[in-house]
Amino acid sequence: MATCWPEPIVSVQSLSQTGVPTVPNRYVKPAHQRPVFNTTQSDAGMEIPVLDMNDVWGKPEGLRLVRSACEEWGFFQMVNHGVNHSLMERVRGAWREFFELPLEEKRKYANSPDTYEGYGSRLGVVKDAKLDWSDYFFLNYLPSSIRNPSKWPSQPPKIRELIEEYGEEVRKLCERLTETLSESLGLSPNKLMQALGGGDKVGASLRTNFYPKCPQPQLTLGLSSHSDPGGITILLPDEKVAGLQVRRGDGWITIKSVPNALIVNIGDQLQILSNGIYKSVEHQVIVNFGMERVSLAFFYNPRSDIPVGPIEELVTANRPALYKPIRFDEYRSLIRQKGPCGKNQVDSLLLTR
Repeated sequence: MATCWPEPIVSVQSLSQTGVPTVPNRYVKPAHQRPVFNTTQSDAGMEIPVLDMNDVWGKPEGLRLVRSACEEWGFFQMVNHGVNHSLMERVRGAWREFFELPLEEKRKYANSPDTYEGYGSRLGVVKDAKLDWSDYFFLNYLPSSIRNPSKWPSQPPKIRELIEEYGEEVRKLCERLTETLSESLGLSPNKLMQALGGGDKVGASLRTNFYPKCPQPQLTLGLSSHSDPGGITILLPDEKVAGLQVRRGDGWITIKSVPNALIVNIGDQLQILSNGIYKSVEHQVIVNFGMERVSLAFFYNPRSDIPVGPIEELVTANRPALYKPIRFDEYRSLIRQKGPCGKNQVDSLLLTR
């Protein structure tokens, strides 16, 4: 894996703050990749499912709702999820304060492409690649043996404690959700967790995304089209500004988040483990002329050093194994080299192409 970036890193937030009237060419997407702004949930007459987890936990009908959402959309919003609403506001606010710190303070945590941990502004190490209009902070959370709070921001005050508190609540949510997803696939409650490597061996990381104001949002993206490489993603969206778009057929639907909801999406590893029953769906992020956005993505991933392939009970004569097994550390390394690239990576593992 590369240990340094192919070109000097430019903070997109600092670039935005200079008041540039146009988007520099490095960020201008090819015409076919530029965003579409006129597709919203209401315009399209469609929206990702919203699940009240009080109607899901421990209820057969709830399992059917989860399965339908994962089969049809690969995304759903959840309310009454058990994560403290005040904590969600406080951790999002603390990260917003972090990104308002002087650049020299943030650059104390500058990352490199070997681990991505820290403060950064690009994904992928392809020289002269088109870049996204965003900055981020990435940190490892699980397993606890690789967690290093000294690499987490120390400012604003209490941000490390908030990261820890929020991470623990979302970890517990992911454990419960993994049982629900397992049962929704017709498996025993602990089968999916076993396939991920076991509760004390799974991986998790947090990426906080900052999308600055953009002078020409029609020419670029905050995050290019991709599916998430891991198992499950739990997104804490910006509470005021929409930006996440989910692929639906040949178009995109802009998600307007429900108050106090968390957004769940299926990652590539769960698509592989479910033998294609559940889908990791492409998504991207649009940016805004007059408003900046902050979101927190918690990635819940398989143990990194074991092969991940279709779960045996989900392979039948009528549905043979669709994917060849691959270790998550190998899969993630390929993603980190190339950056966001639609569904190309998971599709490359198909056994019949």
